Amino acid sequence: MKILVTGGLGFIGSHTVVELQNEGFEVVIIDNLSNSSEDVLNGIVAITGTMPIFEKLDLREKKSVQDFFKKYNDISGVIHFAASKAVGESVENPLLYYENNINTLVYLLQELQQKPEAHFIFSSSCTVYGQAEKMPITENSSIQTAMSPYGNTKQIGEEIITDVAKVTNVNAVLLRYFNPVGSHPSAEIGELPIGVPQNLVPFITQTGFGLRAALSVYGDDYPTPDGTAIRDYIHVVDLAQAHVVALQRLLSGKNEAKVEIFNLGTGTGSSVLEVIHAFEKVSGKKLPYNIVPRREGDITEAYANTDKANTVLGWKAKSTLEESLASAWKWEQKIRK
Repeated sequence: MKILVTGGLGFIGSHTVVELQNEGFEVVIIDNLSNSSEDVLNGIVAITGTMPIFEKLDLREKKSVQDFFKKYNDISGVIHFAASKAVGESVENPLLYYENNINTLVYLLQELQQKPEAHFIFSSSCTVYGQAEKMPITENSSIQTAMSPYGNTKQIGEEIITDVAKVTNVNAVLLRYFNPVGSHPSAEIGELPIGVPQNLVPFITQTGFGLRAALSVYGDDYPTPDGTAIRDYIHVVDLAQAHVVALQRLLSGKNEAKVEIFNLGTGTGSSVLEVIHAFEKVSGKKLPYNIVPRREGDITEAYANTDKANTVLGWKAKSTLEESLASAWKWEQKIRK
């Protein structure tokens, strides 16, 4: 079966391509290389022995999307990663986020709804829950007003998919990620942020390597045990494997509804300081950090109740925080040689 992975050269996308190819799927990647590199293909081949098909195109160009589906009319499923994903940047440049995250989704669904059947996996986010009223967060936790344009695009995206699925042959799974971290154990692929990292772990590894003078910890006055924000950090390979399981569920017709929703996390929350100390333990490096004011759009804590994914999908995150950080550190050391 031929599977389209949009944003397939990005961090989560590339790891998912690897897992799909390991399961025998033929993969077609769309990526505009705005936050990735074509070199990632070499890493995918080094791990799997197979070169995926790669089409460089921008999903914001409607005609390009139409032409793609004319060329590849035998796509059995789509995993949609292509999106901008930095909370802070979305606050500063909301229109970029609405164009990139909403228009691209609409153009894809316009093509898929013309097929006799379509299977769609959506890269969503725990940001749809806003600051949840209680922990851990279940799939039934209420959707709060989005704290950022980024979070809002994920809420809107879920609503669009749900509306389309009601009246078309599109079946979908919405995967609400918590915080993906780490790298493939081979260190052939990993997170490659362009410019200053927006996420905690690449900032930690770059600081550990000496590329950054010190890590910025945004706020130490949260109502948490050590005052720093708490998140659920999930290893990217565990996350990638969940996409394959969800896709297989759709392809085999085992989904119990046109649209299903799953939280993907470990079920454990870790504070920023706990992540720093865990990195120091696995790397043997002392990490310099400064406490700076809170960031707009950040919430106090978020960690998943993963019971539904564990029981319905039969998927469970396996890696510990230390294992995730060790793999991220191995990747950082490799790319800086």
